[in-house]
Amino acid sequence: MKILIMSDMEGVSGIVTWSQVDADGAGYAEGRRLYTEEINAAVRGARAAGATEVVVVDCHGAGGDRSFNSLDPELLDPGCDWVAHHPWSRYTELLEDGCDACLLVGMHARAGTPDGVMCHTISTTRWRNLWFNDDLVGEVGINAALCGHYGVPCVLVTGDEATARESTALLGPGLTTVSVKRGLSRYSARNIPPVRARQMIEDGAKASLADLSKVKPYVPADPVTITIEVDTVDKVPHFRGRPGVEVVEPLKVASRADTWMQAWDQVWGW
Repeated sequence: MKILIMSDMEGVSGIVTWSQVDADGAGYAEGRRLYTEEINAAVRGARAAGATEVVVVDCHGAGGDRSFNSLDPELLDPGCDWVAHHPWSRYTELLEDGCDACLLVGMHARAGTPDGVMCHTISTTRWRNLWFNDDLVGEVGINAALCGHYGVPCVLVTGDEATARESTALLGPGLTTVSVKRGLSRYSARNIPPVRARQMIEDGAKASLADLSKVKPYVPADPVTITIEVDTVDKVPHFRGRPGVEVVEPLKVASRADTWMQAWDQVWGW
């Protein structure tokens, strides 16, 4: 069984501020350790479920050379390989080779979620809202659609309670979720201590892989319209003149194509 783990930092227990996830932040070293150990827990769970190959993709943009390069190699579980410093949402090698399932670890809620710790939808873009057809999605939805394009289900999501709620609504009740904290505001949370949170993730990863038929791959219906609402009008010119992309409202653009991947490629570059 081949398992892909896509990971982010904001959904990790104990992480509640940007200083813990930004490369220049005072709390970044602590954040890296907390992040890496939750990934290790998912790797252990996947291996216990029978995974013969586990590839971890660091999907956190910490800034500079640390973007998608925040995992601590010396702490990583030896039962995995990991992908570092690759463009966001663009690692598809294992998906193309025949991946059985994806685990999403350390995820956060979409932009505008009141109880979503550090909620946002791609921090570098300033997107206010994102829709795949009629589905309002965040980064969980993007990762799930990328995997779904290759017929791969996302069977586990870990993060805060808001992320679990959002993910279950999108991917269905068969999804396994692990909530390691409850957001009190965007920058505060009631956390489960890391040691206990890691055991929960390990158990959740193992359980999620016991029956892969419980969650279907997330594939937005064809033809696909991806709609992006940005926060200010100066972001709109970035999309003008692109094939298949239309400015439909002062703060909204729509990308239309036969498949999700085609529509995504029209708005998301390398």
